[in-house]
Amino acid sequence: MGGIWIYSGQPFPGSPPLVVIESGSMTHENEPFGGLGTIDPGDIVLAKAVHTREDVITYASTKSYRTYGNYGDVIIYKPLGRTDLTPIIHRAMCWVEYNANTDTYTVEEYNIINATSVTIPELHLYNYKPAHSGFITKGDHNLYPDQHPNAQICREPIEVNWIIGKAQGELPWFGSLKLMLSKNEEGGWGASEVPGDSWTCLIISIVILLSIPLSLDIRDYLRERKSK
Repeated sequence: MGGIWIYSGQPFPGSPPLVVIESGSMTHENEPFGGLGTIDPGDIVLAKAVHTREDVITYASTKSYRTYGNYGDVIIYKPLGRTDLTPIIHRAMCWVEYNANTDTYTVEEYNIINATSVTIPELHLYNYKPAHSGFITKGDHNLYPDQHPNAQICREPIEVNWIIGKAQGELPWFGSLKLMLSKNEEGGWGASEVPGDSWTCLIISIVILLSIPLSLDIRDYLRERKSK
């Protein structure tokens, strides 16, 4: 665990390097085996520390670099930088640069240069005028980016210092156990958003893990009996 913490670059003590996915906002439809290779409720990912804007590759800036079934990096961030709100894990779509001196915006990925507002039809953003620079973010399963009023997630672009880390790797299914023992938003118990086949894969994985030492014990027992 210490090696994972060091690799993640997360402060110790502080932000844990492993994050359990709780919502289905990054789910991809019709992905088998509980969405292996994508992010689904019950998955565990590593939060690799982010220090600068350049540490994050955006969706609109690449057609070669992919993570979790789509282009660009997925980041974990605190909405508005607030620690009392649940962190969000969504894809970084583009970077909005705000020039306070000229009150204009530049989004290089969409060829918007020194504009008086940001309009990106692909992201359902029209005449958007944020108060500062930052990343536009969006869940792969969501229609609107987080900054859209209909999303009701985080109206402002994501500043670098709001980012806990960018997601790397995937330990599928095992986070479902934590969700099963945690209270949901309705105050009940369970993990209703975890895909059904994730539970199947989790049970199979647990059976395999438990059967390995049992099989070794049986093998040793049979060898011992044979040698007598």
